[in-house]
Amino acid sequence: MTLKEIIERFTIFDLYEKRVITDDYAELVFYNKDLDEWSKIFVDIFGPAKKPKGVKTTQEDLDLTNNYGGVYDSQTLFKKEDNGVIKIAMLWPWQSGDYTTLKIIFLKNKTEA
Repeated sequence: MTLKEIIERFTIFDLYEKRVITDDYAELVFYNKDLDEWSKIFVDIFGPAKKPKGVKTTQEDLDLTNNYGGVYDSQTLFKKEDNGVIKIAMLWPWQSGDYTTLKIIFLKNKTEA
């Protein structure tokens, strides 16, 4: 599944902000009123969260996400490896409780190069 195909799955929802969309990186902000529905799609695409919200972040998770702002205990990380590409999605809830920043990144798997 390409990043464009993943983004198309979310077009049914209103976005607060579309920051960046390229072939291997997307950054969007969505309304938390739709969080449960967004989460169902993430699980469908990536499987269960690798690091659910509220779970302590491992060093492996930090190493994987560090170049994109990292992922911390209050945030969620999804990860799936597919045909030499590591696909990750990070959910960063805003302190206001109204929005969540979503970052989706496709990384070439260096161990398969």
